[in-house]
Amino acid sequence: MPIYEYKCSECEHTLEKLQKMSDDPAVDCPECGKPSLKKMISAAGFRLKGGGWYETDFKSGSKKNVAESSSSAPAPSKSGTSSASSD
Repeated sequence: MPIYEYKCSECEHTLEKLQKMSDDPAVDCPECGKPSLKKMISAAGFRLKGGGWYETDFKSGSKKNVAESSSSAPAPSKSGTSSASSD
C-alpha cells in the first residue's frame, strides 16, 4: 500500500497516511479537526538501480536497461582459478 502525504490548508499540519489506492482521500485534519486536508505530490523515497529481478527476469530485448560492465576488467573464471596454462 502506498503512503500518501497530506497538508492542512488551515493549520499547515503535515502527515503521512498508509492507504489503499482505492481508498477515498483523507479530508479531516487530526490537529485542527477541519475538513481541509489536501494530498501533496511527492517523489518516491527510493529508486531501484542496477541489475535485479525486474531488469534481468521480466524485461526482454531492447527494453532491458542493465548496467554495462567495464570492458577493461577481466571476466572472472567460472572455476575460480587462473586461466593461464602451465604447458
